[in-house]
Amino acid sequence: MFKRLQQKWKVSGWQLCCILLVFAITGTLTAWLSKTITGWMGMTDTTFWLWKLLVRLAVLLFGYQVILLCTAFLFGQFAFFWQYEKKILRWLKESCKL
Repeated sequence: MFKRLQQKWKVSGWQLCCILLVFAITGTLTAWLSKTITGWMGMTDTTFWLWKLLVRLAVLLFGYQVILLCTAFLFGQFAFFWQYEKKILRWLKESCKL
């Protein structure tokens, strides 16, 4: 499986390790941040579920992109992830045209 990813992304074994680490750290940090933000906003278990969901989705969708690039920069993988982000932005642009 890792060899296929290496070939698909055209990266070395060390780069693949860094890329997977960036994805793991970003996902964990974004989930923690969304929970923290809802706490700061005073949302508890009794808060209407839809409001919490909307806030968390906003953090996950938009915050993830920023955190991903920042984490990638720290691990020296900014160029790879910048290309990844541009693909996502192109896909969103095309999806919105429909």
